[in-house]
Amino acid sequence: MIRTVMKDPIFLAQKSVPATLQDLPVAQDLRDTLLAHRDGCVGMAANMIGVAKRIIIFDDNGSATVMFNPEIVKRSGAFDAEEGCLSLAGTRKVKRYRSIKVQYQNEQFQTRLKTYTGFTAQIIQHEIDHCNGVLI
Repeated sequence: MIRTVMKDPIFLAQKSVPATLQDLPVAQDLRDTLLAHRDGCVGMAANMIGVAKRIIIFDDNGSATVMFNPEIVKRSGAFDAEEGCLSLAGTRKVKRYRSIKVQYQNEQFQTRLKTYTGFTAQIIQHEIDHCNGVLI
């Protein structure tokens, strides 16, 4: 189901709680909502659709990838970037890393560890910031 994009900075500034198997339908709502906004959006976090759970989705070279409870466990290659967000007006300067290693659970709740680089790494960092209540 396509959900309305949350724009309340007070809600968005709250840390999300861990996701569970009962949150699988949220992943489908994120997928539907991302697809509806694909012309100007490459990733979303669950709090962007009003669900304060640690779930993100992002465009991974043309395929939508969902992560439950993602955590960055390694980062390298810091750089300054400027990003926009569907939930917030304008753009903001942020520090990002060219390479990140992420531990997460897939849609079967199996724990995975994967390294991402470039723009995909930047998207993931942006969405994990959302999970951590960081307004970018």
